[in-house]
Amino acid sequence: MAIIGQDILQAKSILEAGELVAIPTETVYGLAGNALNPTAVASIFETKNRPSFDPLIIHVPSLVVAENYVNEIPATLRRLAEEFWPGPLTLLLPRNKIIPDIVTSGLDRVAVRVPSHPLTLKLLGQLEFPLAAPSANPFGYISPTSPQHVDAQLGGKIPYILDGGACRVGLESTIVGMEGDEVIVYRLGGLEVSEIEKVVGKVSVKSHSSSNPQAPGLLESHYAPTKPFIIGDLDDLIKEYQGKDILCAVLSLDKSFSSIPDDYQIALSPSADLKEAATHLFSAMRTLDSSNVQVIVAELMPDKGLGRAINDRLKRASSKG
Repeated sequence: MAIIGQDILQAKSILEAGELVAIPTETVYGLAGNALNPTAVASIFETKNRPSFDPLIIHVPSLVVAENYVNEIPATLRRLAEEFWPGPLTLLLPRNKIIPDIVTSGLDRVAVRVPSHPLTLKLLGQLEFPLAAPSANPFGYISPTSPQHVDAQLGGKIPYILDGGACRVGLESTIVGMEGDEVIVYRLGGLEVSEIEKVVGKVSVKSHSSSNPQAPGLLESHYAPTKPFIIGDLDDLIKEYQGKDILCAVLSLDKSFSSIPDDYQIALSPSADLKEAATHLFSAMRTLDSSNVQVIVAELMPDKGLGRAINDRLKRASSKG
């Protein structure tokens, strides 16, 4: 089982090595990894056994530090940050390019918050990177609010649990962003809407918002390619489209095709490593989508581990195509 303790330096060392640590916040315990390390972020999804890539929240020690990872903080949202950070408020902000695609599911905004737990704030203050940290539970299980909950669910998969006692709020953070001049609550949570409205006036609550920690896809729709995106047997698809004189790009796990120009094909992992494939997925989709091809063809991954999450994302892209 995992070591449970309050050693900030040990937690820091593990995180700097690209491994995961469970951290306490005032809301729930988070499964934390270096948000700037795509492999560490992929490990979060792998450890949670999560069958989809939903955007993750990055945790920082202060509003000043948050500015390093976003392009701007609108004045209205800045007022909320000044009022409620540290605390159970997450802001959806235009991301800096330093944030990997896997953190945001390829979207242009990143969810950011400053947790109020003193132990985690101290840890964050000693790190040179933000922490991506969804709830520290396997997919489909109740979110943990004590180190014992984490140990029972994930103790065999992570090396360290930072013991901050029981969570004070016990409910996920409230997620807030803007669309135009309108303030939007994307997920109801530990900060009441009435408190937010005292600072910024009337807000809109998305109808699909939820405080349910297991509800996926709460932030916004996933990045969708603009080109038709077709899943199937790659040899057959390439033959079909080349027979129609249609220029196609190819997204595979580890294959190479002599009939396709190198610029129009991407193998997510030449060694067929699903974690490596996961780290390259969103950037590969974006690269092929920005090329001058007419259609993108892709294959499903082995339906195990992170392959399930990659396949979920490929199927969502295909439905848009």
